[in-house]
Amino acid sequence: MSRDPRHDILFEPVTVGPKIAKNRFWQVPQCNGAGSEKPGMQAAHREVKADGGWAVIFTESCVITPDADQMPGGVTARIWDEGDIQNLSLMTERVHAHGALAGIELKHGGGLAQNGESRSSTRGVSQVQNDLRFANTPHEMTIPEIAQLRRDFVAAAVRAECAGFDLISVYAGVASLPAFFLYPFYNRRTDEYGGAFENRIRLMRELVEDIRAAVPKCAVGLRFAIDTLEAPYGLGDRGIRSGDEGIKAIAMLDPLVDFWDINIGSINWGEDAVSSRFKDTNYEAEYTRIAKTVATKPVVNVGRMTNPDVMAEAIKSGQCDFIGGARPAIADPFIPRKIEEGRLDEIRECIGCNVCISKWESGTGPIWCTQNATAGEEYRRGWHPEIFSRAKNADSLVLVVGAGPAGMECATVLAKRGYEGVHLLDGSDSLGGHLKWTTRLPGLAQWGRVTDYRQIQIDKLDNLEFIPNRVLTAEDVLSYGADYLVVATGSSWARDGLNGITQRPISGIERQPALTPEDLMVGQVDIQGEHVVVYDTDGYYMGVSLAEHLAAQGKQVIYVTPWDTMAPYMRKTLEEQRMYERLMSLNVRIITQTSISEMSESHAHVENLWTGQREDLPSDALVLATQRISDDLLFREISEPGRLEEAGAKGAFLIGDAYAPVMIAQAIFQGHRLARELDTEDPSTPLPYIRERRLADRETYRFASDRVTSSTP
Repeated sequence: MSRDPRHDILFEPVTVGPKIAKNRFWQVPQCNGAGSEKPGMQAAHREVKADGGWAVIFTESCVITPDADQMPGGVTARIWDEGDIQNLSLMTERVHAHGALAGIELKHGGGLAQNGESRSSTRGVSQVQNDLRFANTPHEMTIPEIAQLRRDFVAAAVRAECAGFDLISVYAGVASLPAFFLYPFYNRRTDEYGGAFENRIRLMRELVEDIRAAVPKCAVGLRFAIDTLEAPYGLGDRGIRSGDEGIKAIAMLDPLVDFWDINIGSINWGEDAVSSRFKDTNYEAEYTRIAKTVATKPVVNVGRMTNPDVMAEAIKSGQCDFIGGARPAIADPFIPRKIEEGRLDEIRECIGCNVCISKWESGTGPIWCTQNATAGEEYRRGWHPEIFSRAKNADSLVLVVGAGPAGMECATVLAKRGYEGVHLLDGSDSLGGHLKWTTRLPGLAQWGRVTDYRQIQIDKLDNLEFIPNRVLTAEDVLSYGADYLVVATGSSWARDGLNGITQRPISGIERQPALTPEDLMVGQVDIQGEHVVVYDTDGYYMGVSLAEHLAAQGKQVIYVTPWDTMAPYMRKTLEEQRMYERLMSLNVRIITQTSISEMSESHAHVENLWTGQREDLPSDALVLATQRISDDLLFREISEPGRLEEAGAKGAFLIGDAYAPVMIAQAIFQGHRLARELDTEDPSTPLPYIRERRLADRETYRFASDRVTSSTP
């Protein structure tokens, strides 16, 4: 197949300062949990995107000095010294090998820096706290200290050039020191760096000038938040707006830069990396168009774009010059190549769930992706998203029972590894498992891409057969004739309110209808009465989604949770603020830090976890989003002693929610992992992965006692 001519514009080369990008695909800075401490993981994660056709590939934000340290928050790269040059140069070498340009984003977060490792004090524009760091107020820099900051940026840029980077971006987004100088709320100075717009933007201008002079062979640009938005999602008149100081900044600095990487939002970056629940693709277009009215240098546009028609129109309309991608490039590093080769149906589209972001917000690595189980595993486990080794036992028949996320993924990867026959069975008439009804919850339609992508793959694989409407007993499974048996039968929501938060049952739960998510979304149970209490101990999307679903039907909903906030995991996916607003607009009452102690025929009796204060809530039905229970009976029956051997099966394996209820990304990972390793000695035990770490030796590490007693200096 060949490229659709409509998409030709996406593959035009573009001049970026002294460099030329081979096409218009630009992987914007994106964290992956590697930093510069795990160079193998960092390099391999970026190399896969270069292999997939991205023309420009950036690191994540890369802090320039120890007092800009993000730890113990999300893992970022560092460019402090020669060791960082050595480690990051591995990334640039791998990216260059595929004809792509390597970019680095230099960052100092000012008062946002936690410095948990370095123990440094934080530098700031003024002594003003931000809303993300507790008990942490920055030092207001003096004029000599600002001069030192400029030298620090230059030194970092020189190190970046030594590491082989082609493009250097100064992070002037919503969580950066240059931006804090620009925003009136943070900048309370009265000297030449404060007050008037020309003073507040001075540092940003000086940094670009300094870096351009120091590394003239590199392209230098700004990642710039053109609009910090209205309250409550932004800074309002305490920040900048696109039609005023945002566009003024671009007009003033455009002669100095080689490119603009435009985004929006405030420190709480949920309006920039917004989930698909709240915004459709290309949602930042209006702001990028404003930038293009004055920018003469190439402009990068982000906005979770996965459709090549949308991309091409964005370029043709003059909206932007580059298609920027972080989440889409994680979900499918091969988007450019698939567009170029006309394989549009094989694009693994980002679902916009923000699980990738949640891992960074949790301060852990590696990155997770719901759609792409290989993200972050390219080096650690040697997984490539498009290449699958032929299995050593490929002459086998594998039976996979259950066509939910884990089962679909496992069966697909098994088939791509060349197994002679892979049969995927399900008791329903279609693929998807719980996604068939989960995607009917408000705002979650794009999660259906998980099933859509795998449906296309399954239809193309001749050695993979999906067999619907088959409910198997243990005897059926054992007599099927398969060499390997994989059980992916999922899980069900508990009906009794079981959970590990309150650690006690709900007394009298039988006194009124107690409904699970399946009852509402699959059974289509009609709730009699107007008052519904939703009890959420799960802490992610299910409880609040059901509350929204019911409130939209006109029910009077009270949402109760023992957690300290509504759906706490949605804070990590940057959805909390919008979800809270949506429930409030539907008149849902939200009660936190509270458990349900007892149910009567007409009320839910609740009590505060700490004070014991009780309240009786009107309730005609109780909806339980507490925890899920694995549906693993089939696996337990076929695994009884001697049964597998008697049936001639070589192994049986339990994956996904049937093993332990987890989020979709983890269920898919488990299915993928088993399929990659079904030909190992013990497939039930994951193979060891590479751990990038420094190993101690007596010559390198000397302990306090050594220093006291040893004569060796």
